[in-house]
Amino acid sequence: MAQPELYDAYGVTATQAVTRALHRIRTQDHRLHSFITLSDSALDEARKLDAEGPHNRALFGLPLGVKDLTDTAGLRTTYGSTIYRDHVPQHDDILVARAKAAGAVIVGKTNTPEFGFGALCANALCPSTANPYDLSLSSGGSSGGSAAAVAAGFVPAAIGSDFGGSVRTPAGFCGVVGFRPTPGMLPAPTRRLAWDTLATAGILAQTVADAKRLFDVLAGPDQRDPVSLQPMPRTGAALSRLAVSRDLGVAPMSMAMAAQFDAACATLRQRGDHLSAAHPDCSGAMDIFATLRAAYIHSNLSPLLRQHGNALAETVRWNIARGEGLTAAAFLQAEADRSTLYRRFITFFEKYDVLLTPAASVPPFGVNSGEVTEIDGRQLGSLIDYLAITSIVTLTGCPALSLPYWPPGAVLPIGVQMIAAPRRDQDLLDFAAALERIDNFGFRPTPLFAENFQ
Repeated sequence: MAQPELYDAYGVTATQAVTRALHRIRTQDHRLHSFITLSDSALDEARKLDAEGPHNRALFGLPLGVKDLTDTAGLRTTYGSTIYRDHVPQHDDILVARAKAAGAVIVGKTNTPEFGFGALCANALCPSTANPYDLSLSSGGSSGGSAAAVAAGFVPAAIGSDFGGSVRTPAGFCGVVGFRPTPGMLPAPTRRLAWDTLATAGILAQTVADAKRLFDVLAGPDQRDPVSLQPMPRTGAALSRLAVSRDLGVAPMSMAMAAQFDAACATLRQRGDHLSAAHPDCSGAMDIFATLRAAYIHSNLSPLLRQHGNALAETVRWNIARGEGLTAAAFLQAEADRSTLYRRFITFFEKYDVLLTPAASVPPFGVNSGEVTEIDGRQLGSLIDYLAITSIVTLTGCPALSLPYWPPGAVLPIGVQMIAAPRRDQDLLDFAAALERIDNFGFRPTPLFAENFQ
């Protein structure tokens, strides 16, 4: 039986695949800082897999990176915080357990800002993760460690997480595929607030096929997660009714990013696609997101602030403070407004199949430049405003995927965010795979780590 594509890319045996991945990380990651912790047991696990044989395990021998917000049994999980510097979970997160059962080998934990909050993928335990195409630039946050590790060829795929754009932004910066599924597709049975659908795990991979293979293994309901879902099968219908929007009408957007997105649209038009300039009414969306985000962060993290105070990063403290004094009436009004926004998107997708936007508001910024507070000289209202192009989509529960696009003559890619109606994840993956085959779209190995792709 032929082995899966992910496995073939790395070697004949699981042991060879994992050995190669660990060697690359140990000898090259001092340039990127994409991993916080490496696994001491990965090689033993690979040897055990080889002794057992594939047994139709879809990820057999796959070296996998896991964002350091996701629990891994016996492998240090810090959440990017000095508070958890020595924390070693006793149990695997369900997604890690499913990946292992399918034959993947967790080689290490990828870098993240503390608790996943921050434009830079940096924390007090690990330097800022660099961009594999230009080491002076950032990988983006907060799944920047996962995106950079995939782009550099350390691992073919990684697990990340996405609240306001934390998979899609670094995927766009690093030129890889970043997939945020419909919330509930990837279950979270240990989530403190079980009905929360703002945050979800996500997938970073070099190709759409690799992202789909990992998604097919990880997706599926769990009774302990009340919002978990059974993936819908693909409809088989071509997604041909395409809408495009630079900014959803409200998102701050740099002139450089808007121009590069326009180039991507021109590429599609040249091949004969009809693109309609259209988007749902997103007025007030960022106020909704800011309120709900503040409420959830304050509820989840304010006990740590009371206990550890200044041990928390300034960005984390800022995020917690945003929820101080928030009333139940304000929270419920935001939920009601979110409901209205969701229904606008549902109505929109009765006319269109896919909405295309940029996956970030700015090109990659300096690896140590700090938070994004202005765009093209225009001051932003808060630290999260630059995420509007992705966080508005978060509110709707729509699946979204960032696909690399290379503007003609560019040395850095951008991400094109493609959005479909809720639960049309498989159709969206098919659509992205078709675009990936078009000139100027898709992953290109970085010259800085060329030896990993030879």
